[in-house]
Amino acid sequence: MRIHYLQHVLHEGLGYIEEWVSISGHSLTSTKYFEDPKLPEINEIDWLIIMGGPMSVNDENRFPWLEEEKKFIRRTIDAGKTVLGICLGSQLVSTALGARVYKNKEKEIGWFDIELTPFAKSGNLFFEMGNRLKVLHWHEDTFDIPDNAVLLASSDGCKNQAFIYKNKVLALQFHLELTWKYLQEWVGSGKNELKLGVYVQSEKEMLKYKQLIESNRKILFTLLTRLAEQG
Repeated sequence: MRIHYLQHVLHEGLGYIEEWVSISGHSLTSTKYFEDPKLPEINEIDWLIIMGGPMSVNDENRFPWLEEEKKFIRRTIDAGKTVLGICLGSQLVSTALGARVYKNKEKEIGWFDIELTPFAKSGNLFFEMGNRLKVLHWHEDTFDIPDNAVLLASSDGCKNQAFIYKNKVLALQFHLELTWKYLQEWVGSGKNELKLGVYVQSEKEMLKYKQLIESNRKILFTLLTRLAEQG
């Protein structure tokens, strides 16, 4: 498959997704908005992956390329391509499908459980993954579920954590792709955001869950493989 990804900032790259792409023998191209906002022709790609970033989907005045990015995501979805959005990427997918993105009641930063919906547990993507997964969150915005999409997961701090649209568009508010190196970098550079709250963990608390990096990697690889099979 020809996989193209959109990266918004230097420190939010593919992480373990790049390893899965390499192992699976797929080709990989990118648009890095901090270097060049040039987008590919839709007929040149099979998959689109949209990564995270500190900006809001509503920051078009600060980041004018957001407007064209949303249109490109919508055209890619309408063309029947497989699309994966992570954190900001999930919010961009949601808004591209006509849903609202806005501030969540609480910031959610750290390792917190998500609870899978009955639909998720009975479907192919999350089959036999149990009821709850502990995953990494780092966001303050949330999204509404677009029309014709189905909620897959919720957390105590944020109701809408994941959705699937037409079996080929997957949005994940949380981060499964994070490597240990990325987590250390995020915690180091984002210390000013770690003002303890109900759903904000300390630097020490976040780094003590190193063992979850590998378990989340396995979940990620399973999801990506199953999403590819649905394509």
